[in-house]
Amino acid sequence: MWDSIFVLIRVVALVYVGLLLVLAGCQRGMIYYPTRAGESDAMAMAATDGLEPWRNGDGEIIGWRSSRPTDDADALLLFHGNAGFAAHRGYLVRGFEPDFAVYLFEYPGYGARSGKPSEKTFYAAGEEALDQLMEERSGRVFLGGESLGSGVATHLAGAHSDRVSGLFLITPFSSLVDVARSHYPIFPVRWLMRDRYESAKHLETYGGPIAVLLAGRDEVVPARFGQKLYDGYDGPKQIWIQEDRSHNTLDYSPTRVWWSEVAEFLQTTAP
Repeated sequence: MWDSIFVLIRVVALVYVGLLLVLAGCQRGMIYYPTRAGESDAMAMAATDGLEPWRNGDGEIIGWRSSRPTDDADALLLFHGNAGFAAHRGYLVRGFEPDFAVYLFEYPGYGARSGKPSEKTFYAAGEEALDQLMEERSGRVFLGGESLGSGVATHLAGAHSDRVSGLFLITPFSSLVDVARSHYPIFPVRWLMRDRYESAKHLETYGGPIAVLLAGRDEVVPARFGQKLYDGYDGPKQIWIQEDRSHNTLDYSPTRVWWSEVAEFLQTTAP
């Protein structure tokens, strides 16, 4: 009997180690879900929402922008979630365009943009986009982040608190490690994860206003992690919770009053 028990323990241990190796080696494939598109296809999709290509100095499309005419209007630079690509987020433009000149940032490796997805490449590309936006416009710059994009937005806000006037975070998290631990509690993800997106730590060096939108029934990024981020922040803040919504069913109808409430809070609270 003991021999059978030892064999069973050995098999379980081998399976566990094998799963650890898979998680360690394939973790980025479990974090990032990019959709690729040719430039012409991406431009056609963006045009349906009245968006123009936003290019860097090399002519590469780094995102999409609304067509607000004045350079001194408040700008909102948005970082989308981990799936699809930026031109899929036209609903964010429709909601905020009355109040901001909206820029949808495109990640390396997504849409028609070259590169590979990772925390390091996202941060570097985000830094370049923020620099370019500050050069192009004279008005205030706000940042927005949707799900994984909230990790990029908080990083930039913490690193450039003197340049970022406010933050809007949709289904954010305290850190991606916290989210991973909730999905894989039997694995030591804290030691395995390379891309960590430590949003709570980034906000320690930021003091501007933060608006947060949570989905009460979020099955992807449980709302408690967004609430943890919100509760731990000491600066000016306001929260909206759609209690009966899940991660992918938030109500983004442009007629919802929360759009104008978020804009008013950020624009009146920001320096």
